Amino acid sequence: MREVISTPDAPSSPFFSQGVKAGGHIYVSGLVGVDVRTGKPAGPTIQEQTRQALANCQVVLAAAGATLDDVVEVGILLSDPDDFPGMNEEYRSWFPTDPPSRYAAKLGAVIPGVLISIRMTAYVGEGSVPQWAE
Repeated sequence: MREVISTPDAPSSPFFSQGVKAGGHIYVSGLVGVDVRTGKPAGPTIQEQTRQALANCQVVLAAAGATLDDVVEVGILLSDPDDFPGMNEEYRSWFPTDPPSRYAAKLGAVIPGVLISIRMTAYVGEGSVPQWAE
């Protein structure tokens, strides 16, 4: 069964779901470092936009009943590969120990002012068991 996850606290678009939950897996779409309150990038630096993109992913995970501790894979797309060290500087504080698997690549789409897009996959188990079935 597939459940679309949606929250007003993360960037959205009619072209993608913020997240989709299927069984015990949660797939968070690539979210950029845009502050939903302003509709603008969280700042001009890769650290600021990385922080915001991770926060955006975190609220989608929460809407699906998960946390960053449930994340098994992270995909990072950078508009400028030279931002990799700065991105890592912020990323490290979000996953200080036992980080999930990760890949990074160059962002193909040119979106003015956007430096990063982050997607995640989390696993929360096979789903909850009704209390009566325990």
